[in-house]
Amino acid sequence: MYDIIIAGAGTAGLSAAVYGARAGKRVLVLEKEVYGGQIMSASVVENYPGIRKISGYEFAQGLYEQAMEQGAEIKYEKVLEIQNSETYKTVHTSLSAYDSRTVILASGAKNRHLQVAREEELTGKGISYCATCDGAFYRGKDVAVVGGGNTALEDALFLSGYCRKVYLIHRRDQFRGEKRLQDSLREKEHVIWVLESHVAALNGTGYLESVTIEQEPDKGKKELAVSALFIAIGQEPDNQPFASLVELDAHGYIKAAEDCRTSAEGIFAAGDCRTKTVRQLTTAAADGAAAALAACAYIG
Repeated sequence: MYDIIIAGAGTAGLSAAVYGARAGKRVLVLEKEVYGGQIMSASVVENYPGIRKISGYEFAQGLYEQAMEQGAEIKYEKVLEIQNSETYKTVHTSLSAYDSRTVILASGAKNRHLQVAREEELTGKGISYCATCDGAFYRGKDVAVVGGGNTALEDALFLSGYCRKVYLIHRRDQFRGEKRLQDSLREKEHVIWVLESHVAALNGTGYLESVTIEQEPDKGKKELAVSALFIAIGQEPDNQPFASLVELDAHGYIKAAEDCRTSAEGIFAAGDCRTKTVRQLTTAAADGAAAALAACAYIG
């Protein structure tokens, strides 16, 4: 019998493991792939308080080692189902089943991809899913943002403070994002709107050098010379195995506030998998701490 089982070994899950283990609880982390989560793909992290500069790999490695040194266990098994009884929860995985007094869901969310050839190859080499993380690396250069919602507009606005030219690509003729953001962008002459268009190809040797834009409908193609493409077309939570366990919102995120409590007794949610406004490395770590301490208080 474990005190806390954590589904997911990203920043939120490993932070929860640190806090749970330090509280003297028996903690098991279950991860279907490798520990670290999305931050592993970041070449440089410069926005985590107290750490001036670190690679995503080094950050994840340090957090993993810290959790293990505190006494947490980790098993690389995919969580398939969780059964919730009044006294304990049973977590069924691809290999086994484990009982626990509490469970923390930290399954994260993944950035929705364009599904364009070479996207994976060029991630971290001009392809980015986080303008606030990587925008400063392209100071004085030409970049592009693809997307039509608030995130894309906010990314373009943020990048306009660093970059010489910002192309804003959207496949429709109007943006879904807030009018105030659109108005702010219209005031910036170096932000160029590329509407009714989609990214058809990513070009470059080793690093991104340009993107091929296909205009709709059937208006031909053109090439934009850019050093980076910031993809902001949404995220996809991986919460389907928990759909019958906890309440999800219309987009598949687990409904949980800042206390990380879900609709189910003794089940908590931390990190990008839950409903929240800001999804950053710092907020994932904060969620992990809050969820672990809430689980400890639940156990008593």
